[in-house]
Amino acid sequence: MTDITIYHNPRCGTSRNTLALIRNTGVEPRVIHYLETPPSRAELLALIAAIGTPVRDVMRAKEAIYKELDLDNPKWSDDELTDYMLAHPILINRPIVVTPLGTRLCRPSEAVLEILPQRQLGAFTKEDGEAVIDAQGRRV
Repeated sequence: MTDITIYHNPRCGTSRNTLALIRNTGVEPRVIHYLETPPSRAELLALIAAIGTPVRDVMRAKEAIYKELDLDNPKWSDDELTDYMLAHPILINRPIVVTPLGTRLCRPSEAVLEILPQRQLGAFTKEDGEAVIDAQGRRV
C-alpha cells in the first residue's frame, strides 16, 4: 500500500504532470479521481486544513460555475463555499497530494517535489516541454 495519495483529474495537464513526478520516484500513488469519487465533507475539510490555506484558495475560480454562482462574492462563508465544492466537485482545485511529509495543492506541479519522501529517479519534462528534473534526478 502506498503512503501517497493524489486527488487527480486526468483531463488537467498540471494534475497529469504531478502524477508523473510522483511516479518518477518509483512509487505508484493511490489515485483518487475526485470528480467521480468526491471527498466527504470531513475529508475535504481535513485536506483544506492540512494545506493550511483559506477555503477560497482551494477553489477553482476559472470554472464557469464559479462565476455563475457568484462565488467570488465575499458574502459566502467557508461553510457555504465548502457546500458548493461538495455539490460541484469541479470547483475543487487540483491536484491535491498527501504524503507523509505534508499535503499540498500542487500548482505548479513542481510543488509536489517539496513533499515527496523519495528522490526523483531520472529526468522529467512536463507536457509543455519544460525540463524540471535532470538525468541525475536533480531539479533543473
